[in-house]
Amino acid sequence: MVRSMDELEVSGKRVLLRLDLNVPLAGGQVADATRIRAAVPTVRTLAARGAIVVACSHLGRPKGQPDPKYSLAPVAPVLAELAGCPVRFVDAVVGEKAQEAVRQARPGEVVLLENLRFFPGEEANDPAFAAELAKLAEVYVNDAFGAAHRAHASTAAVARLFAAKAAGPLMLAELQALGKVRDNPDRPFVVVAGGAKISGKLETLQALAAKADVLALVGGIANTFLLAKGVSVGKSLVEPGLVELAREILAKAASRGVEVLLPVDVVVAESLEAPQGVTVPVEAVGENQMILDVGPAAVEAIRRHLGAGTVFWNGPAGVFERPPFAAGTLAIAKALGESRAFTVVGGGESVEAVHLAGVAERIAHVSTGGGASLEFLAGAVLPGVAALEG
Repeated sequence: MVRSMDELEVSGKRVLLRLDLNVPLAGGQVADATRIRAAVPTVRTLAARGAIVVACSHLGRPKGQPDPKYSLAPVAPVLAELAGCPVRFVDAVVGEKAQEAVRQARPGEVVLLENLRFFPGEEANDPAFAAELAKLAEVYVNDAFGAAHRAHASTAAVARLFAAKAAGPLMLAELQALGKVRDNPDRPFVVVAGGAKISGKLETLQALAAKADVLALVGGIANTFLLAKGVSVGKSLVEPGLVELAREILAKAASRGVEVLLPVDVVVAESLEAPQGVTVPVEAVGENQMILDVGPAAVEAIRRHLGAGTVFWNGPAGVFERPPFAAGTLAIAKALGESRAFTVVGGGESVEAVHLAGVAERIAHVSTGGGASLEFLAGAVLPGVAALEG
């Protein structure tokens, strides 16, 4: 059982708070503060309750050694401004320098540690590194669901060293929403799966296909399934080695009475650089053409199933980053925004799409978990969650 941080006594105590502040930087400045904004209510709540907040996060992939371009220093002033409380950055994670910064902090203040991944012990889940981290605080809170699938020192080993530990509100929201999708979805349960490849989300696709009432496949994933059904996809992105597996998934879905929706029309072009595509029936894809988006009839077929129940969407319907081939993805986003179902959207491009379509506020839960959300839905035990239990 994972506790909420609301159940912890934090007044006057040092709280090690694992956040996801893995934000893009440009020119030494924060380029997109979305993840910082998401962390603000947690930081503000702990500070208001009189905690000394010792915030930590990773940023980028510095490969276990200090690298100035991955420093969390630019995050500190943005966090201070958004949270409305003092934030002191310290260019250390463990050791005397970090300990002294925490000793000097007063209740209601925040100490932001340097990038956890500057130390090889972080990604190695090293017990010695975790023990040094644990010296900084008396209470542990993890609010970084996006890192919960990694058995790293700040998410797994360190949590086991605290008796007083809990999940933050972002973590709890993810567990509750995704738990409903995985364990108790309202029917009908519709899964819309897209993106470039099956291989990156194979276990999740198989797990959800075993529970769904409707499985709608779009994007590069759909191409491999179309090929499995004998439909020519020209020069489209496919995974030939997974065609047989796609046939097996289709067969299992049929045996369960699951309705599988594959695109009935698609947008094609001869290259990604084409200024626009042409919408054709899926059976009419030319040998020199690539499927780069789904057509309006394919979107409408999906829309008809979104009236009620539960809908989970992960992965774009086409080459979403290219404007000529973004229409299908944006149309699916708008359809979800109009749905009366319990809607959950996960995955970077799908999340971007609901924001671009202006419907993010109408989605029941927008997951920022990425890989963590897919592993959770596949039934995997997430080390960062398991370490909070008990």
